[in-house]
Amino acid sequence: MGGAPILGNGPLFHLSPPGLFRMGLEHGAYCVGCCWALMLLLFAGGVMNLAVIAALTVFVVFEKLAPLGDNGARASGVLLLAAGVWVLVM
Repeated sequence: MGGAPILGNGPLFHLSPPGLFRMGLEHGAYCVGCCWALMLLLFAGGVMNLAVIAALTVFVVFEKLAPLGDNGARASGVLLLAAGVWVLVM
């Protein structure tokens, strides 16, 4: 089992503790790199606040599943910017 490569989101990794550890580090870095804003919203909205998590889940599901394409992404961005300005003003 020690030398069998596995395919991840990039280079081949080996089924050895160092190879799997490296794969975990690279995947974790990728996840933080793409989702840092969502993670920040979850912490800023209240750690494990169920209402905030549910609202973000509905927002993300709508953005991913609605057939709006780039226009939907732009609308989401404008909505989030407006919400951020509102929070700053209040």
